[in-house]
Amino acid sequence: MLILHCPYCGADVDETDLHAGGEAHLKREGPASTDADFEDYLFMRENPKGVHFERWRHQYGCGKWFLAARCTQTLQVFGTYSAQTLEPPQDIKDKITAARPGWSWGRFS
Repeated sequence: MLILHCPYCGADVDETDLHAGGEAHLKREGPASTDADFEDYLFMRENPKGVHFERWRHQYGCGKWFLAARCTQTLQVFGTYSAQTLEPPQDIKDKITAARPGWSWGRFS
């Protein structure tokens, strides 16, 4: 079972107390010019095998949204952080780099 730490209320909760909100750190761009562009904007998301950044809501607790970095293969959680953060904090980046040497930071580099 997936257990995440809520950075707001400090509780360690399992996934049954949370609501998944999809991929984190998405860039919201202006209106799409074609129907295909708008469809991509709404539905096309990364679904990596490995490190992934996600949005979660502490639904049955404080009710706040937060972000989590985890591995989709092993369910290893690298850390959680505030939803208002534009990129993962350095300590989480260090944990990911230690566990996945050579992992590409892509949009955060």
